[in-house]
Amino acid sequence: MKTVNILVEALPYIKKFHRKKIMIKYGGHAMIDEAAMDSTARDTVLLKYVGMEPVVVHGGGPEISRAMNKMGKEPKFIEGLRVTDEETMEIVKMVLVGKINTSIVSKICYHGGRAIGLSGKDSNLLLARKRAPHVVRDDETGERREIDLGLVGEIESVDPGIINMLTDNNYIPVISPIGVDRDANTLNLNADTVAGEVAAGIGAEKLIVLTDVPGILEDPSDPDTLIRRISVDELSDLVKSGIVEGGMLPKTLTCIQAINDGVSSAHIIDGRVEHSLLLEIFTKKGIGTMITE
Repeated sequence: MKTVNILVEALPYIKKFHRKKIMIKYGGHAMIDEAAMDSTARDTVLLKYVGMEPVVVHGGGPEISRAMNKMGKEPKFIEGLRVTDEETMEIVKMVLVGKINTSIVSKICYHGGRAIGLSGKDSNLLLARKRAPHVVRDDETGERREIDLGLVGEIESVDPGIINMLTDNNYIPVISPIGVDRDANTLNLNADTVAGEVAAGIGAEKLIVLTDVPGILEDPSDPDTLIRRISVDELSDLVKSGIVEGGMLPKTLTCIQAINDGVSSAHIIDGRVEHSLLLEIFTKKGIGTMITE
């Protein structure tokens, strides 16, 4: 009987999101743990079979750093931003496109889905420009200086044509966060930003960000202070007050921007919890934080 109740609870959501695009950002535990990635891929396929149109964006920062260390190249970061020279860019492409993307595609196909891997270079999906030099401030002297991050980009535009073509033909697009500029140079992009920009570009109903925390917390040190539902204005106040900080800040800002750009709702959920994707979409209570206008 419990199984029947679960199905009955899910029915309104299956109807509501039928033929709607759902952007899923794979990250955190769902990226580094093989079993978690497999489970997330299976849940993504389930969304497809109940009539939704999932689109996946993935990151891969830790895997890139590991690959660099193996090759004897030390990763360099400036205030959390990866410095990307030509050699690093080659490693980034190898890891994101050649390893992680193909792995996710394989797992989705194994579970009965039809996935196709893309990067932002395919069909000019993600047209980008080189990011302006990053300004850092010396805490002691107050002096500001500019640091060139190298081949790090920011998105100029999203061309959704190839994604729409794939979803219209029952494929699940899996996107690596790599862009291309007007001179055909490859640029490294932030995966959270890519997920938000693409979600808006394809008119996604939802943006779901998988992380290693329960969601947005009133007290970042207490998992029991999970905020289950919050508006963009309320969330912006939390950002201004400094409650949302560190690694959660770019994810939160991405969600706010996505809502402002027309995505109906954004969700930050704990990818360490098995079937968190399904629990967030198909149950009244959900499992993480839902952000709405």
